[in-house]
Amino acid sequence: MPKVLQLYYITHIDNITSILKHGVLSHQEVLMRDLAYVPIYNKSIVNSRRAKKTPDGKSLWEYANVYFKPRNAMLYQVVAAKQKPIEEIAIIVVDYHWIVSQPGVFISTGNAANNDSEFVPTIPRKRIGEAFAKFGSALALDYWREDNGTKRMMMAECLVPEKIPSDRITAIYTPGRPTADRIMDILRHVDRLGLPVIPQPDMFFQPSFQRRLTSNLTLKAGDMFFSRLHTLTVSVNTVSIMGKGVASRAKYQFPDVYVEYQDALRRKSLRMGKPYLYKREKSVDYELADDPASLEEPNAQTWFLLFATKNHYSEQASTDGIEKGLKWIQEHYKDEGIKSLAVPALGAGLGRLDWKDIGPVICRHLAGLDIPVEVYLPAEKDIPDDQLTQEFLLPERPQRDATLS
Repeated sequence: MPKVLQLYYITHIDNITSILKHGVLSHQEVLMRDLAYVPIYNKSIVNSRRAKKTPDGKSLWEYANVYFKPRNAMLYQVVAAKQKPIEEIAIIVVDYHWIVSQPGVFISTGNAANNDSEFVPTIPRKRIGEAFAKFGSALALDYWREDNGTKRMMMAECLVPEKIPSDRITAIYTPGRPTADRIMDILRHVDRLGLPVIPQPDMFFQPSFQRRLTSNLTLKAGDMFFSRLHTLTVSVNTVSIMGKGVASRAKYQFPDVYVEYQDALRRKSLRMGKPYLYKREKSVDYELADDPASLEEPNAQTWFLLFATKNHYSEQASTDGIEKGLKWIQEHYKDEGIKSLAVPALGAGLGRLDWKDIGPVICRHLAGLDIPVEVYLPAEKDIPDDQLTQEFLLPERPQRDATLS
């Protein structure tokens, strides 16, 4: 059973003052007390929970619901729906051990509104292990899928009758420093300055670092697969193995990409110096959001550019091969219909090339594209700041102040 120390409540920052006064309340309790609140979920999601009941015969509206993992399809729904700017969203942390010791509390083994989820009481405590056996493995994942149930399981909840007292709130996570500063002002007014406020961009699908090099080219650190750009670049080899890094992530999160990769190699449509563009018809938003049908502007298509950086997976990545592939992008992106492009640090992670050598090559070839381009830094290495500047990466371009956040 995973070691759980805290649970999470997703809310708008304008609700924090009321939450610190009244606690985390059930939807029904908020309505009965006639409290002002700012909703972050659309009505179809909220209403679907009203009709669902626990074994105690109570509606989900009668429970304060908190998640075991907040970086889930429900939070992605909030980000993708764009009903509220991500800077206005916060995640409140509450004490797990207190919650599961209270009478009437249930664990749902996935999204509580989903018919495939079960409700397990937390008393006696041995039942908790039974519940975790049904969803616990999904909590360690960085992504989810509809077809294997992980999307539902990662939204596992604790359901607490009526309210969670405010003195059980232990911290607040934010998508960045500006939101944290706004919440600190709130805490000053309610005499809760001792409550930790922690910027954690990755929890909110935001980059931990970004720097604009040109009007169209941006460096980022974070999860490329949540970038929401039109085309995602996946670095691969030419011997049909998607074993590690970005390629492995693509293989397991999007199994059809792996099938297309195999087919492209068999047809010799993919090779060193010639990437292969998989014009996938499925929308990533439809796969990742909790209620994709309710999205007003879903990401209609997400394509994958399979980019060979080496022949055999055991080899070091080829700088020459990468440069030829980048030239292919320059020459073909318009004709192929690429609208925006996310690119990992080709060869600079598991490919064993140094960013100081390959970073300028990547940026030089992509800086002239007249579409939005994001280059994602290698997750395996810390890059010195002096290698992330326009002066270093694009030394021949006119210098300008970089945008840093």
